[in-house]
Amino acid sequence: MKRVRITLDPQGSYAPPIYDRLAGGATYLERALIVNWNVATPPTAFLFRLEGEYRRFERVLAESETVTEYEVLPVTDRECYCFFEGEVSRAARSLFETFTRGGLVTVPPIECNADGTNTFTIVGTAADVQAAVEGAPDAVDVTIETVGGERVAADSVVSRLPARQREAVEIALELGYYDVPRDATSEDVARELGCATATAAEHLQKAESTVMGSLLDR
Repeated sequence: MKRVRITLDPQGSYAPPIYDRLAGGATYLERALIVNWNVATPPTAFLFRLEGEYRRFERVLAESETVTEYEVLPVTDRECYCFFEGEVSRAARSLFETFTRGGLVTVPPIECNADGTNTFTIVGTAADVQAAVEGAPDAVDVTIETVGGERVAADSVVSRLPARQREAVEIALELGYYDVPRDATSEDVARELGCATATAAEHLQKAESTVMGSLLDR
């Protein structure tokens, strides 16, 4: 078995409008994950995990002509699961199918990145992995991030943190925010981040919650 983590850069019809909003097209979303999907037969269905002002994304779904059904399931006031069912192009469907052919398995979640790309892990035989990578359409750039490793899931909790949260933690460490006694405040972190104090504090709190939960396998 081979485990390969790859990043795709879909263009044109391979990146439907809803995906464009998830992958950098909606600045009010801090993080977007595709948790699961069903593209076997139309209509296509997806389950997202969203962080940020997700109610604004709910309005996008309500106004979309390609969405036939959706439901938002709040977790907190800034996190939710979102079920979506609707029409996507044949090209977009074929892209998902490329990475489920043969004995190949795509391991969720798919991370929707702010630059329009998405990153996920595939597991299967060397032949199936190679066939999928080589079978990707010309309009979709494929980058192999890592090959192998002992775990199927992400190897580090750090990889689960959105870029802005990682940046906040790195700055906090550099300034001495986590020193005992503390040498910096959330105001200092905010100044270096170039954001409001409340925003910096929220980034740090969310990052700390993810790290602590990971240590306890939650």
